[in-house]
Amino acid sequence: MDSITPKLPAHETVYRTLRDMILCGELEPGQAVTIQGLIGKLGAGMTPVREAIRRLTAEHALEFLGNRRVCLPVLTTPQIDELEFARIALEPQLAYWATSRIGQADIDALGAIDDAVNAAMDRGDVRAYLFHNHEFHARLYAASGARILATVADGLWLRMGPSLRVMGGRFGSNTLPDMHAKARAALAARDADGVRDAIRDDIQQGFDGIRATLGR
Repeated sequence: MDSITPKLPAHETVYRTLRDMILCGELEPGQAVTIQGLIGKLGAGMTPVREAIRRLTAEHALEFLGNRRVCLPVLTTPQIDELEFARIALEPQLAYWATSRIGQADIDALGAIDDAVNAAMDRGDVRAYLFHNHEFHARLYAASGARILATVADGLWLRMGPSLRVMGGRFGSNTLPDMHAKARAALAARDADGVRDAIRDDIQQGFDGIRATLGR
């Protein structure tokens, strides 16, 4: 019997769509949007949009401004320092654990995702770059089997998406860091230290780019 994927409820679909918009930097830090504007943009009803906003506010990805408006928080330098510390402490370890547990199907999938990352960079598509870059990391971390920590890592990414979009938009997507090839080679060799180091360097280069953008 063929398996049938159940249809997601409206509130979950709207939440995921709005979350992807934030991850991919479709809303800029500090940009205020109205709930009515989001209803029109998402083609959804008031109730699912309000529920999505409630969840994303709880995840600190959005802030209420009053008058039915929300915005993406503008990260301060200390907050960027915190995110850098947390991501470098957590994500390379998830990649390290994934190395011994990942199957060939997931390694092949990561290769296809990375090809999409590179194609997006070649055509200067920052949104697609951010989408597939997150997809690459999320797929790798999921292979670690550490579901709690992988969820924490994904929450950190949600806080970073808008800032990464600003960096890419100013410097051009072809200059964004890409250590995925090193991680893929290390994965193929089952070199856990190499995978961990490649992911750590990828994260570090991203934060270096954000700080260079702030410096301008």
